Amino acid sequence: MPKNSKVTQREHSNQHVTESVADLLAHEEPIDHKASALNVSGEENSGKQLEDTSELEDRPAWNNKLQYILAQIGYSVGLGNVWRFPYLCQKNGGGAYMVPYLILLILIGIPLFFLELAVGQRIRRGSIGVWNYICPRLGGIGYASCLVCFFVGLYYNVIIGWSIFYFFQSFQYPLPWSECPSVKNGSVVIVEAECDKSSATTYFWYRETLDISSSISQGGGLNWKMTICLFSAWCIVGMAMIKGIQSSGKVMYFSSLFPYVVLICFLVRGLLLRGSVDGILHMLTPKVEKMLDPQVWREAATQVFFALGLGFGGVIAFSSYNKQDNNCQFDAALVSFINFFTSVLATLVVFAVLGFKANMMNEKCVVQNAEKILGYLNSGVLSHFLIPQHVNFSHLTTADYADMYEVIKKVKEDGFQDLHLDACLLEDELDKAVQGTGLAFIAFTEAMTHFPASPFWSVMFFFMLINLGLGSMIGTMSGITTPIIDTFKVRKEVLTVSCCILAFLLGLIFVQRSGNYFVNMFDDYSATLPLTIVVILENIAVAWVYGTKKFMQELTEMLGFRPYNYYFYSWKYVSPIFMAILLTASVIQLAFSPPGYSAWIRQLAEEQYLLYPTWALSLLICLIILAILPVPLIFILWQFQLIPDGSNKLSVSYKKGRMMKDISNLEDNDETRFILSKVPSETPSPMPTHRSYLGPENASPLDLGGASNGRYGSGYLMATTPESES
Repeated sequence: MPKNSKVTQREHSNQHVTESVADLLAHEEPIDHKASALNVSGEENSGKQLEDTSELEDRPAWNNKLQYILAQIGYSVGLGNVWRFPYLCQKNGGGAYMVPYLILLILIGIPLFFLELAVGQRIRRGSIGVWNYICPRLGGIGYASCLVCFFVGLYYNVIIGWSIFYFFQSFQYPLPWSECPSVKNGSVVIVEAECDKSSATTYFWYRETLDISSSISQGGGLNWKMTICLFSAWCIVGMAMIKGIQSSGKVMYFSSLFPYVVLICFLVRGLLLRGSVDGILHMLTPKVEKMLDPQVWREAATQVFFALGLGFGGVIAFSSYNKQDNNCQFDAALVSFINFFTSVLATLVVFAVLGFKANMMNEKCVVQNAEKILGYLNSGVLSHFLIPQHVNFSHLTTADYADMYEVIKKVKEDGFQDLHLDACLLEDELDKAVQGTGLAFIAFTEAMTHFPASPFWSVMFFFMLINLGLGSMIGTMSGITTPIIDTFKVRKEVLTVSCCILAFLLGLIFVQRSGNYFVNMFDDYSATLPLTIVVILENIAVAWVYGTKKFMQELTEMLGFRPYNYYFYSWKYVSPIFMAILLTASVIQLAFSPPGYSAWIRQLAEEQYLLYPTWALSLLICLIILAILPVPLIFILWQFQLIPDGSNKLSVSYKKGRMMKDISNLEDNDETRFILSKVPSETPSPMPTHRSYLGPENASPLDLGGASNGRYGSGYLMATTPESES
């Protein structure tokens, strides 16, 4: 800086900086980026302020890179990897489902995951602050993310509550779901009819655990056992979140790694079960025709969002605690493929168990139908000549029954249906998908009854589920608390406790006898469509409003290298197109497929698909509208200038060591004099471009033609408006 400059002259003067903002700016020692920083922002641009490192020195940070990676893995790898991905894989053609899933993971999953990591790390704010910075008119994206997180957290913690119930039920031998209960009918002891028609594990899930009603309209009152478990689940989440990442980060060391140990142990044990190979082969055998079904691609894309946690805000919250030079491009690929690997690992375990379970159910079917045939033979309905000579009813195999079934079907072609005989095909049993959460709570519990030391394995498995759920809940809660703390400056302890209490009270709807139906409703509709809209708007906000070129330049400055051009084209063209197709398909599917649910009918001991009643449809529509309402609401408020733009409230903070002087609520004339020392009519646009203040030696105090702000800027960070980018 020239020795005769005005700033240098003022440095050697004895005048105190008390008169005005201009004096404050003039009384400046040689620039020390680490010791001082000047922050000028209007309230209009307060959400968009990208602060210098010295201004964010009080923000919490991860202790090390491993802790951060484990946090992201713990958040993305959750209960859905155990019960949602295997179910969708079973439902949509086994190995054929993994092909569209992997394609969509590479085309839209990893790029959008990298985008969220990058904006969080760059702007170092929660979802509300990030999207206010990118584009204030799309600031509703952050609020919508918070609402979606809240809706998901409401029912997700119920699943943790179910896991807690099974965990404590596992401390007994034999396991309570290992056999059907008996009831006395006078002097005769008989097996419970509902259990006998289904299975012991199915009965324990629907009757002992949920005590489920026959429809969503039959509330049935609170299930007190599940209420206590839900309360315990929220207490655990609250304690893990009470100190922010200082407490949750340490929890992640165990909660993220322990599930892998258990899954590998279960895979080894599962492969030793009879029939497990049948299940794995069923999984790996692709049904190519399924790949042509648009519904399969839609569900695969939706699962990518859920698996990576896109749109929830948790990814942004976690990355906002990173160092600015962290290689988030590598993190995006690493976490994404670890997530996929975990889903495949869990699916192998599930299909090994399903193969074992299918063989058992098939053998049970053969025994039951063989008894029917013996009855028909003894009563003369069927001739003994119809039975092949090699068939031995004392040691009847599935192959022998299949031969006998085909002969009877051909001979008794006209009256075959009256015999009520089942084909007992193993393939049919493998194709029977256990829907939703029941896959984990029925298939896995079935397997554990046949393990040696079954209570030990059961305790380990449900403890794993609790840890998986806890890792995801920490990320979900961070998607709520971090943006609120950043925006409204509330105490994290007060906010965390308040959120947990409110969520527990609202979550009581999920622990009544019909609560499982509400869990399915929230899971299917409260997050899926709003989440798709949120992710599309995130993509548009960065790629088309803020500008892909500008964003790539800032990432180059932040990372020290330029990200792959693949991300540039994916953000700008590929992802928006795929997302638009997905959104259209989701709306069409919702419009033409009447929303319904699978209800457990006690008398029949089986599930039936029922349509939602009118009041449930109204609730469903309200959930979807409420989740996306902040987006148009914030846009309208900004468009019609109903949100104060802060034109008369300019906040200036000057840091030097421990010294800070805040000046706000400037009058119009003072503000104008501060900016350019000109009359108000000559005041520049309230939305300047993203440029640095390069010093008083320039043509004007604000050089709008200088280099853009970056990691190595001068320390004078002006509020920016991405919309001004050409």
